[in-house]
Amino acid sequence: MIGTPDVDLPRSELRAKTGCVAAVRDVSFDVRPGEVFVVMGLSGSGKSTLVRTLIRLIEPTAGRVEIDGHDVTAASREQLLRLRRHTSSMVFQHFGLLAHRTVLDNVAFGLEVQGVAKSERHARAAEVLKLVGLEDAASQFPDELSGGMQQRVGLARAFAVDPKVMLYDEPFSALDPLIRRDMQDEVIRLQHETGKTMVFITHDLPEALRLGDRIAIMRDGRIVQLGEPEDLVGSPADDYVANFIRDIPRSHVLTLRWIMRPPVDGERLDAPRVPVTTTVRDVVPRLANSEQPVLATEGDRVVGVVDREAVLRAIAGEGD
Repeated sequence: MIGTPDVDLPRSELRAKTGCVAAVRDVSFDVRPGEVFVVMGLSGSGKSTLVRTLIRLIEPTAGRVEIDGHDVTAASREQLLRLRRHTSSMVFQHFGLLAHRTVLDNVAFGLEVQGVAKSERHARAAEVLKLVGLEDAASQFPDELSGGMQQRVGLARAFAVDPKVMLYDEPFSALDPLIRRDMQDEVIRLQHETGKTMVFITHDLPEALRLGDRIAIMRDGRIVQLGEPEDLVGSPADDYVANFIRDIPRSHVLTLRWIMRPPVDGERLDAPRVPVTTTVRDVVPRLANSEQPVLATEGDRVVGVVDREAVLRAIAGEGD
């Protein structure tokens, strides 16, 4: 999961309650400032329709969408254009780069639409290209770049306008697995460095678990479960969600709060201490090198005890 950003930059809160088209029904959620909120589901579940509704690329038939305190559903055409140009940016699966423009001009395109002077927009584009590691490719054209590099250009173009909310519509699904993982790393790094609020659409559960602070799983246009990754893996809401997480190693996702027990009377509390947010997998080396259990802590307070038996039971249950 992604922690609190180190950089204090503008944040945004997004609220949505929609009933749009036939694909999304009675969906309601908030996205917290600086959060990576992942929406996932199978093809046809309504996830892409949902993200496009947030900025009215698809018009909702009922409900309300609010971004950064502004009612998107009530916005005029001019207000909606300003929202899309200044407050939000969307990264699509297909890069949509302009073949006749250099990388630098592709990244600067959104600023050009805003009316920013050429020297200023090129300076900003160069800055963002450095952020995504493509400063040496500024004068190249899109067809000279690999798929992964082209998607980095797409990311840079979205970041260049300094949006408050980043929207990703399955941006990496067409990439090879290794490049896809590199791009996931890039999103994690950029979120740490910029603190942007992000809504990320995917059909891939490992990607969702890797990126999301919270995950909403959709089915037939509805959200069937919304929670942190460990909530989905540790306590699936129904058989549909359980089937989704069936092949995910529980020890890689569950934290100590899922396997700890209360301290018993007279038990020594001088054992090694680890945060209760530590995953089961990460506590294994500590238990392997000591006969003592470990103490799960929240701040300075001991909230539970984790011993070898609890870890072994968690690992043994992964094949269930």
